[in-house]
Amino acid sequence: MDAALVTRLRADLLAAHYTVDRLRQLWGDDADAALARGDRVPAVRALNGVAPSPAATLARLFVLGEATTDAQLDAALPTLGAAGARQLGLVGADGRALLDLRPYSSIDGSGAVDWVIASDLGELALGTALPPDHVLGVGGASLTLAALIPTEPVDSVLDLGTGCGIQSLHAARHARRVVATDLSARALDRARLTLALNGISATDESGRAGTAAVELRQGDLFAPVAGERFDRIVTNPPFVITPRRDGVPLYEYRDGGRVGDAIVEQVVRGAADHLTPGGTAHLLGNWEYRDQLAGDGLTRVRRWIDEAGLDGWVVERERQSPAEYAATWIRDGGTRVGTPEYERLAGEWLDDFAARGVTAIGFGYVLLRRPVAPGLPRLLRAEALSSPLGTPAGIGDHLLVCLRAHDAIATLDDEALGALRLQVAPDVTEERHYWPGDENPTVIRLRQGGGFARTIDADAALAGLVGASDGELTVAEIANALAHLLEVDEGALREQLLPQVRELVATGLLLTD
Repeated sequence: MDAALVTRLRADLLAAHYTVDRLRQLWGDDADAALARGDRVPAVRALNGVAPSPAATLARLFVLGEATTDAQLDAALPTLGAAGARQLGLVGADGRALLDLRPYSSIDGSGAVDWVIASDLGELALGTALPPDHVLGVGGASLTLAALIPTEPVDSVLDLGTGCGIQSLHAARHARRVVATDLSARALDRARLTLALNGISATDESGRAGTAAVELRQGDLFAPVAGERFDRIVTNPPFVITPRRDGVPLYEYRDGGRVGDAIVEQVVRGAADHLTPGGTAHLLGNWEYRDQLAGDGLTRVRRWIDEAGLDGWVVERERQSPAEYAATWIRDGGTRVGTPEYERLAGEWLDDFAARGVTAIGFGYVLLRRPVAPGLPRLLRAEALSSPLGTPAGIGDHLLVCLRAHDAIATLDDEALGALRLQVAPDVTEERHYWPGDENPTVIRLRQGGGFARTIDADAALAGLVGASDGELTVAEIANALAHLLEVDEGALREQLLPQVRELVATGLLLTD
């Protein structure tokens, strides 16, 4: 990769205002939504009705897959020019894009960013199914993982399986040093270009290219970082459960070469050897639900974490039947429902699941932490939460808050918990429903605005305790006052409320400080 040419390209992209907002202005919200569904017709029609501009030319070329002329390229990329674009491998002799260069925007706790991401051309531009060595751009899983990355600064981050490099960009905002690995040399090439286009230099193990924020290394899973530990690990591993059968295509970006969900288990267990004390790992994954002898999926993931000696929190966001799962990933590879090839592949997938007793597949998030010191109570939590998130961009930070809340109360007995002065989180609201004419509510719900947007069914006592938690009175004092008000036994009410208080603290609805 010619660094001077990339510098010119970056300058031209900035000058063209090649951003998500600019393209949405050019073709409108409806066309933008259609593109997300793989339909470019509305965007093409919209661009046909606007005046030529560098941003429009670049969008036609790199997003919509249309050919361009040298004159158009020279106008859109005046510093780089058409000749430089071909030298960089961006455009072929026929004027069509050889890479996908797509604007990306995001907001996290450190503010907003506008980046350009380099990846391989997708189905829209290729017009065919994806090749096995395809390097994926920013998809739904990438966006989900980006939301799981905390914004609290750390010294070191491992981006395991970097792909196009999007997570390294996010990680570099909050870390002094980032190491990004991938089994695919092609992916590392795309990541190197992505980093350079956004002003971040990259090195290989030799340190070539000078001081950098991100070091790129090639290898399988943790092999490139053997013996090293990191404060934070982020990974969207190739977790898709694809049959290991002849004639079933395997894609490097999604298929990890293991049977079933073994790659997620390997990542979970391997993280234990690569986290500093108190370090956290944030990953996505699939897990299989098998027959009664093997146990359910969440239980299996929880066991992996326990046996690795880690703290862990597993959140299942979706569960699919084998048929639904097979259809999702066969279509992802570009094979359409109703074709003979689709039916052949669906049969292979369903035969594989049936042979291994798989009844369902779960998808979700996994948070891991290496305990700071031995002997402390560990967090081992696994739950299914399918409701919409509160603030997706802040899930990683929310989970860190919950980890610290666990640490604060894990060693407290009921008497010590009752002595705490808690505060209701600022995003918590209360909802009450009444039968017409009744004085007392029939339903009381506490709603969390951020995090996982939990809804808690409450009675008058719990709602009263939460409402009175302003940091002035202790939990025990509030509970005793409520007992008098509700004319119930103090001890019985405390016994009822304290486990509920523990859960509200652990999930961020009540704060310890």
